[in-house]
Amino acid sequence: MSTASTSRLSPAITTAVTAARRSSQRLRALLPGRADLAAVRRHPRQDLVAGLTVAVVALPLALAFGVASGLGAQAGLATAVVAGILAAVFGGSNIQVSGPTGAMTVVLVPVVAQHGTSGVLMVGLLAGLVLVALALSGLGRFVRYLPVSVVEGFTAGIAVVISLQQVPAALGVADATGDKVWAVAADAVRRFVEHPAPAPLLVALGVAALILAGGRWHPRVPYSLVAITLATVVARLGGWDLVTLGHLPSTLPAPSLGFVDLSAVDTLATAALAIAALAALESLLCATVADAMTVNERHDPDRELFGQGVANIVAPMFGGIPATAAIARTAVNVRAGAGSRLAAVSHALILLLLVFVAAPLVSAIPLAALAGVLFATCVRMVEASSLLALLRSTRSDALIVVLTFTVTVALDLVTAVGVGVAVAVVLALRTVAASARLDEVALDGDLGDDHSDEEHALLAEHVVVYRIDGPLFFAAAHRLLLELPDLVEVDVVIIRMSRVSSMDATGAHVLGDTITRLERRDIAVLLSSLAPEHEEVLTSLGVGGPLRTAGRILPDTPSAIAVARRLLAASR
Repeated sequence: MSTASTSRLSPAITTAVTAARRSSQRLRALLPGRADLAAVRRHPRQDLVAGLTVAVVALPLALAFGVASGLGAQAGLATAVVAGILAAVFGGSNIQVSGPTGAMTVVLVPVVAQHGTSGVLMVGLLAGLVLVALALSGLGRFVRYLPVSVVEGFTAGIAVVISLQQVPAALGVADATGDKVWAVAADAVRRFVEHPAPAPLLVALGVAALILAGGRWHPRVPYSLVAITLATVVARLGGWDLVTLGHLPSTLPAPSLGFVDLSAVDTLATAALAIAALAALESLLCATVADAMTVNERHDPDRELFGQGVANIVAPMFGGIPATAAIARTAVNVRAGAGSRLAAVSHALILLLLVFVAAPLVSAIPLAALAGVLFATCVRMVEASSLLALLRSTRSDALIVVLTFTVTVALDLVTAVGVGVAVAVVLALRTVAASARLDEVALDGDLGDDHSDEEHALLAEHVVVYRIDGPLFFAAAHRLLLELPDLVEVDVVIIRMSRVSSMDATGAHVLGDTITRLERRDIAVLLSSLAPEHEEVLTSLGVGGPLRTAGRILPDTPSAIAVARRLLAASR
């Protein structure tokens, strides 16, 4: 190879090597490190207790969500075990618990109907690849910009949704129906009123009361386990006819890639993107909520996306459905005293052990007792003081909280966050636009003392100076510049641009249109103190170039006044 060819290849090779090194560094940053191991060693006993507590709560949910997805209870169990371990090890939160969730099953039902079991497994794998790509791209950090009012409204709404999900079990109604969670809860209440059976309700309320009261007396005692054990024993001794977990699957399927069908990628891509978006949003919001429930925990959003991606890539190989972080289980984990990933990992291993060893005992747990656990968890999820403070702070924040909460309960969490963020952006733009001002400035301060009274009078009569404060962008430009074309008895307008914080294409276009309309009335327009980046926007739209050529863009206001004086003298 010639020297010239080598010199041409060298920059390309250097660029490739640099990119490879950056990718390698990025990947290493997403993998588990020594800090994770150090956290595991701090309070292992406390983490194991938390894992056991979460496992007891997670088991019926995993089985129920597996059934709801259309793939069966075994699929839910496989997801809880496999995704629970991998998301805990590779994820970005020390205290988050992952597995099948109710929101995810809603998305999966139409996929099952159209593509069957293999389609769901393939969608999960594709969604996992998308999540890994998002993590490598560093997009997880943008969730940190979510307004606190959206997060609080979402959290309160999720707490209500989880509570509503438990109403049928708490009332002992097994066949409640409805297309939304609130409709199912309402149908359960109606059926309970028609045929009241107080035992399940007493169990649920008793378990919730014991957990809440016990948590105040001795926070370190796992009252969830105590309450569930007591409820199970009392129900057995009392001969109460309560719905229990019933038969459990005893094994996990062997790993397999038999579901992979590359020809179906195009068909399943849209569903995979939707599931990846839901998994990312729910996981990162859950991590944010978990951080708020603790003191020293702060999650890594990109690493969390990576962990969820790995979990969703591997879980389908064991017959599992797509997974995401579970707010209810995470809240139980936090309240049980979890401090490291060991709690989430142990919860998954305990689930597996319960199925293999203690299936008959676990199958006897009343669903009403588990409903009571989740009722207590929902009460403790919502910080009433911070929620009330937000509702009292500003009308905008109160509106966002109420709207996000309402849409979460009435529709779904993805729509709720989208609506909440959209309204927050609109209200923020309105506030920013209202802060922008166009003020007329007195000339005296810019003329100095070396001008005669005649010059003062001449400039005061024919020249007007305006100063723009704040952003000149689409939401404010029309309002700010509306009055300028209506000026009378003015020959020169100076617009001081030194306090323009930002300018977009709309602002530049409106400014150019305003200048054109003034000049058609023989009013010269001068711009002073225009920042280079703002002139660049004006030039790109064909406004800045002619102004610069005509000498109408000046470095400061005194220079603009001098030019205005010459223009006035020339027109006399």
